This record gives sequence, structure tokens and C-alpha cells, in this order.
Amino acid sequence: MTTSILDISINHHLDTQGLICPEPVMMLHRTVRKADGGDIIEILATDPATTRDIPNFCRHLGHTLVHQETLNDAPTYRYLVKKKSA
Repeated sequence: MTTSILDISINHHLDTQGLICPEPVMMLHRTVRKADGGDIIEILATDPATTRDIPNFCRHLGHTLVHQETLNDAPTYRYLVKKKSA
């Protein structure tokens, strides 16, 4: 069975558009602390550094980068991060 990104339920939305490093990752870190294990966090960002920083954040802390895409406007980067279970 294949799971579509459309089937993913988002629990937290983070709009970091217009912010630059390190703010997007700091905001993600704060949101992860408040989230429950297994929660999905959507992040919208315009800082190109997030294409490196958010995957590294997930890799180092054990969270899952479920989806990453570049939207056409600005450009805007969209990420879906799943918080690791305790």
C-alpha cells in the first residue's frame, strides 16, 4: 500500500517565511518540544539555508523528514517533519 502526502494529517503548522537562519530551525525546535511523538509538523520557509538545516536537524535528533518540496512562489520551501516517538 502506498501512502500519499495528501493522506498525511498535519498537527502543527509553522510559517517561517521571511525569516533567516537560525530562526526557522529554532522555531521548529520549539514546536517539536511541544508536539507529541508521531505528530507531523509542516514548515513553510523562504530561507534557502533550510534546505540544508532542516534535513540535518531531523538526522541529528532522530526525527523523520517525511516530505520536502520547493513551491514555485518566491521560492517557498515546504517540509513535513514527523517527531520521533519517545
